[in-house]
Amino acid sequence: MTECLVVAGEASGDRAAASVLRHLTDVPDMWTFGLGGAALAEQGMELVEDLRGLTALGIGEVVTKGWHALRALRTVTRAIVKRRPRAALLVNYSEFNVRLLPVLHDVGARVLWYIAPQIWAWRANRTESLRRYVDRMAVILPFEEPLWRARGIDAHYVGHPAREVAGLDRDTARRTLGLTKHASTVAILPGSRPHEVDQLLGPMLVAYERVRHDRASVDGRVLLASSLDEATRQRALRVASEAHVPVFEVEPMEGAMGVLRAFDAALCASGTVSMEAALARAVPVIAYRVGLTTELVARLLVKVPFVGLPNILLERGAFTELLQRNATADLMAEALDHALTHHDELLASCDELEARLGPRRSPSREVARLLSPWLRLRPRE
Repeated sequence: MTECLVVAGEASGDRAAASVLRHLTDVPDMWTFGLGGAALAEQGMELVEDLRGLTALGIGEVVTKGWHALRALRTVTRAIVKRRPRAALLVNYSEFNVRLLPVLHDVGARVLWYIAPQIWAWRANRTESLRRYVDRMAVILPFEEPLWRARGIDAHYVGHPAREVAGLDRDTARRTLGLTKHASTVAILPGSRPHEVDQLLGPMLVAYERVRHDRASVDGRVLLASSLDEATRQRALRVASEAHVPVFEVEPMEGAMGVLRAFDAALCASGTVSMEAALARAVPVIAYRVGLTTELVARLLVKVPFVGLPNILLERGAFTELLQRNATADLMAEALDHALTHHDELLASCDELEARLGPRRSPSREVARLLSPWLRLRPRE
């Protein structure tokens, strides 16, 4: 039996890795194990650890949940040593995955890193261990390939995973969600981690209600990530119910992208979902809050002027970003009203973002193509 380790510690990485496994059809008698969530489990991967226990965010928050991460790291490390996988697919989740690299090297596993650490934003000194231990890297933004190749890593631009999800067309998605016909529509996407949901969902709902009150016809839905632990999920359901906003729980394999084309605008957390919203032409209003420790460190280390991936790729503040103390209901409502009022103008930036990503391709198929030859070879001595 050919064994492959897969590690994805976040909802977007879980979906991306699961899509890769769907395309690994040319490897006979393959078994995958590792850290992941519902999407990878649907593809038959053996979860030695579930990502829902590891959804902390930032430096201060990781300390709070540190014992979860340490336990998971020990469990995955022991599994590597015992099972000696032929190859490893490491998806994002840099602080965790970088600690697995020497262990994987010692057992002779070839390593493909999918969705690169954002060294263009902060901590560029992380490249040394990656250059030493990573055999190949699959990157999702076009400017990343030359950046990593210049640092001695065999990098390949495979495209952004959000473009691979077909999703429902606008009319079908609106019917599926039960949205009011002809109303302006708003997606509320508070994130895939407990911290994000707890910090952002309340003010997002207040902002949405203010805009709905001031406009003739607005309808919205809260889209909940499948990676949330049960306690966070129940809190979110209760808060949304009290605000009288229906909730739609997204499918693990598709994520929010499955229904995002139903919406005109999106109140969303920073990260993958902001890119998904823009690509679905749901104009994003990006909000984010982290703990004080993380904020102070970020101010010292982060080198880019924006946090939202759409703005980073467009190299300008095309879409509103409300961070930390600015992530208030008042400012969110103002930005959401602007997004709906100037919707057609802002769609031009969504279309430009699509163009900057280049020709449409299948990232998961490309990653599977890069990975599968190793699974058919004998492990390195």
